[in-house]
Amino acid sequence: MEKFKNEYVEAYVYNAAKHGNKESGDTFYIHSEEDYFICAIADGLGNGVVARQSAEIIPEVLAQYHDESLDELLNRCNDYMVQKRGAAVAIVRVNYEEGTIEYSCVGNVRMYILHGCEKMIYPLPVMGFLSGRPQTMNTQKYKYDVGDMFFLHSDGIVLKSPKASMKQSRNAFDLYNIVKETADSGDDATFIAGCLLQ
Repeated sequence: MEKFKNEYVEAYVYNAAKHGNKESGDTFYIHSEEDYFICAIADGLGNGVVARQSAEIIPEVLAQYHDESLDELLNRCNDYMVQKRGAAVAIVRVNYEEGTIEYSCVGNVRMYILHGCEKMIYPLPVMGFLSGRPQTMNTQKYKYDVGDMFFLHSDGIVLKSPKASMKQSRNAFDLYNIVKETADSGDDATFIAGCLLQ
């Protein structure tokens, strides 16, 4: 488990390789500046070392260019996928001053937001994966309230009811533990459970 916490965001990360593999084909990235928090999950196509070669590009790009828009970041990541297997990639940014949370994704990295302890928001990703070919990006932005939770996961995590898991969680740590209990190692699996504190 990797933990991140500041006065605005608390987040916990789970990352595990498929059973029998030494390396996960999933990578993640978490970073905060004075006015925003950014996190991402990249799921390299396939699993193991070959998948990781595509996925590990994403945290490297974000570490250098995290201040750019989500669509600009995804386009940068896409440029690096030429002659690689490719990856499904989702990036989330929390803007502290605006009180907004943004999501942009190409592929099957899912995002859920529990808003106001009741309303579930399911932003839709762009289908496909980053492969070096031109892609249409689609950043979606939502207002958040204090106490709202978000959950980002690769397809190695299977949730029967994201809403039930989030509603029975008092905070991000609860959500992390609830989902971790149901995670198996049939595939590379990564998730980020987060809570917005102010």
